[in-house]
Amino acid sequence: MKLNYRLKKTTWFGFDSIDAVTQPFVQTKRPIKLSVITQFFPPDFAATGQLLDELVRHLGEQGIDVKVFTGQPGYAFRATNAPIYEKKGLVQIKRSRTSQMWPQRIRGKAVNGLIFSVRAILHLLKNCRRRDLVLITTAPPFLPVLGYLAHLWFGMPYVCLLYDLYPDIAVELGVVPAQHWVARVWRNVNRLVWRNAEKIIVLSPAMKQRVISACPDVADKVSVIHSWADPERIVPIAKNKNWFAWKHNLVKKFTVLYSGNMGRCHDMDTILEAAKRLQDDPIEFVFIGGGAGRDVLIEEVQQFGLKNFQFLPYQDKEILPYSLTACDLSLVSVSPGMENLVAPSKLYSALSAGRPIAVICSKESYLNQIIKDADCGATFENGDGQRLAEFIRHLSVDQRLAENMGNAGRRYLQRHFTPTVIAKQYFGLINQAFANAWK
Repeated sequence: MKLNYRLKKTTWFGFDSIDAVTQPFVQTKRPIKLSVITQFFPPDFAATGQLLDELVRHLGEQGIDVKVFTGQPGYAFRATNAPIYEKKGLVQIKRSRTSQMWPQRIRGKAVNGLIFSVRAILHLLKNCRRRDLVLITTAPPFLPVLGYLAHLWFGMPYVCLLYDLYPDIAVELGVVPAQHWVARVWRNVNRLVWRNAEKIIVLSPAMKQRVISACPDVADKVSVIHSWADPERIVPIAKNKNWFAWKHNLVKKFTVLYSGNMGRCHDMDTILEAAKRLQDDPIEFVFIGGGAGRDVLIEEVQQFGLKNFQFLPYQDKEILPYSLTACDLSLVSVSPGMENLVAPSKLYSALSAGRPIAVICSKESYLNQIIKDADCGATFENGDGQRLAEFIRHLSVDQRLAENMGNAGRRYLQRHFTPTVIAKQYFGLINQAFANAWK
């Protein structure tokens, strides 16, 4: 299926994701000033921060005056502190002085998020005269409330970038009952925040439908803009020429890679079941990253006595082009019930790496259509470890098929999900939001 850039129709894949580009360009009377508020930003390893770093650099190159307010490193970090002020090209970065406390614990993350939010509102108070457009993320999940407060107190317009949907995720995970007062209040606050936003950005068509279902009167504000990967930075590297593969003894084994967060929203059980079925094959499962599910998975691997697993920590950004290509197959997984609440960013870097992809998700997930359109692998329903194992075994003996799938996925990313393509979509949406706010 080829994207027709003239279409305005919402489909399973989500043609609405290019609305920001196809809408008439609005010339603003003065330079666009954009304040980006996010708790996570490099040197953090969090994917959301890494992607934002690339995005704001591209927006700066298009003439937008970008100022980022973020926190000190706290998520999967090695550096405990970063400069308070920093400039990268045309982008200015200011970091809160607040250090992270117990970042790997849920309560610690919540406390850190609250402290950062207080710092962020003080930052907006100091800069309210700039007449900025505020791009505010869901990192932490309740941060968009600051956008509404900045609008209410200072008259600042804002755009919400929703990485994930809360309290829906907390409800789905059983952390909070669906009818608990916290969940009810949070939903009401979400509707208040969304109604007053200039624009709302989500990462998948399924997330858009979820937002509209919760708040139908914001349907015309919601745009789908996918995540991305840079195919000039992450390029296919043959394993026998890849130092990372040699270092970790992966060159002569068919390697299945899971790289990224192993959180509560990711299905590890189906992968484990497939690995158990393949424990006597010359196949290695490599897990790079962290998250709440990592220790649980390690315990289960030890419990079953599996020898075909290797666990590595998060890798520096400079190493990712090598770690992501030190494999023969990439894994992406989404837990049951999460298909319209999260959008895995690891998919795009896997596409860029030129490796086939196996996606574990429900049959309702938008990921099925992307993999089908890209012709870059296969999808498997949650719990179907047997079919996943059969697919892995088949690819391990059919190198030509694996290469063709990997090349097809990379070509698909180059057409649809590069930083240049996605930055143009953001630029169009931000330009329109800025023009509407200050007309």
